Amino acid sequence: MTETTTNAMWGGRFAAGPDAIMEAINASIGFDKRLAKQDIEGSRAHAAMLAATGILSDSDAEAIREGLLTVLSEIEAGTFRFSTALEDIHMNVEARLKEVIGEPAGRLHTGRSRNDQVATDFRLWVRDQVDAAIAGLEALMRALLVQAEAGADWVMPGFTHLQTAQPVTWGHHMMAYVEMFARDRSRFSDARTRMNECPLGAAALAGTSFPIDREMTARALGFDRPAANSLDAVSDRDFALEFLAAASICAMHLSRFAEELVIWSSAQFRFVRLSDRFSTGSSIMPQKKNPDAAELIRAKIGRIFGANVALMTVMKGLPLAYSKDMQEDKEQVFDAADTLMLALAAMEGMVRDMSANREALEAAAGSGFSTATDLADWLVRVLGLPFREAHHVTGSLVAMAEAGGVDLPDLTLEQMRSVHPGITADIFEVLGVHNSVASRMSYGGTAPAQVRAQIARWKEQLP
Repeated sequence: MTETTTNAMWGGRFAAGPDAIMEAINASIGFDKRLAKQDIEGSRAHAAMLAATGILSDSDAEAIREGLLTVLSEIEAGTFRFSTALEDIHMNVEARLKEVIGEPAGRLHTGRSRNDQVATDFRLWVRDQVDAAIAGLEALMRALLVQAEAGADWVMPGFTHLQTAQPVTWGHHMMAYVEMFARDRSRFSDARTRMNECPLGAAALAGTSFPIDREMTARALGFDRPAANSLDAVSDRDFALEFLAAASICAMHLSRFAEELVIWSSAQFRFVRLSDRFSTGSSIMPQKKNPDAAELIRAKIGRIFGANVALMTVMKGLPLAYSKDMQEDKEQVFDAADTLMLALAAMEGMVRDMSANREALEAAAGSGFSTATDLADWLVRVLGLPFREAHHVTGSLVAMAEAGGVDLPDLTLEQMRSVHPGITADIFEVLGVHNSVASRMSYGGTAPAQVRAQIARWKEQLP
């Protein structure tokens, strides 16, 4: 087969033939250049340790450290020329370092491998993203607290199956998401604790014969300790998987909230008004105000779920220690992290800007026989009925009200007594939505006093 035929078979994308194909599939610089800061940070710590242990002269170590700062400044300024032929960020940085400082650059790689180098870089990067996610969640929680405090006693319908169930308060609903996102924050925090071990010094897979000080490099990079097993250190990507798992659960919560905002902002509900900053108009229908930011959050979440599955699939069949498959660990994580931070920022913005329609909330709170449970509870508490009998009596009263086209408070006392003669006029005290929510004083309940107590607790806990 001629070279021309080979090239035609592979297509115009690879005009130079199989060598170009191998370069394209093997190179990761197109995406792992995002690790430049972490790569240089790790190399500076490694050089300092090599000098402290006598493996590297002080003069060479100083040249390396200063040269790396020069390389970093070029990358940050956008003047650094990345080369696909050099495969990855590590070789790109090292090649440029050699151009800047000459022969000492060749000593930087003493006592390490690209395997422990990339494991360290990636772990540092993911750790930074965890910190960013925690900060984003806390900002969102603070925005929710503002909404909750403003409407701690505003009544609205609570739903099950998206059907009116019982009255709750706007503040209570907002605080439900505070609790939800607090668990996300906790998951990221837990993952950070587990990932905070340093792979640097594990070398290719077996450690090194040089008298390195792994405790020193771990401390310098902010890790709690060095990873205890060199095989595991270079082949572990649990830290990335845990980040994606926590991000996926957080993304699911964001999507649930986004769905509610889409429903609530509709003309049929009118529970909230989203700001113009997070809405768009229609190209043909001038009356439309579309909740596009919420819809895009709802859609983008799939990318995070997909990244989680993709990386688990990459890792599921790999023997110890390092395999080139693991080069496929980064693009999914990079994209998921970008998507998560964008979704968190957009949700925080929507929550800060949105205004709840108190009148529409209250009008909806009293519809759909939302105080039926209060009526049943009154029958148990005051008349001593077994709950199942009270449930049956209440169901009969709901059917009566429905047949008459009225709500429960609109029934007369005589109508109620026709179902159960023990009912007194006191029953009407529990049928109002404000009385209903005020009575839910159990811990974690929707009573305004309970909501305000939870708001105070979280305002004290959040930084």
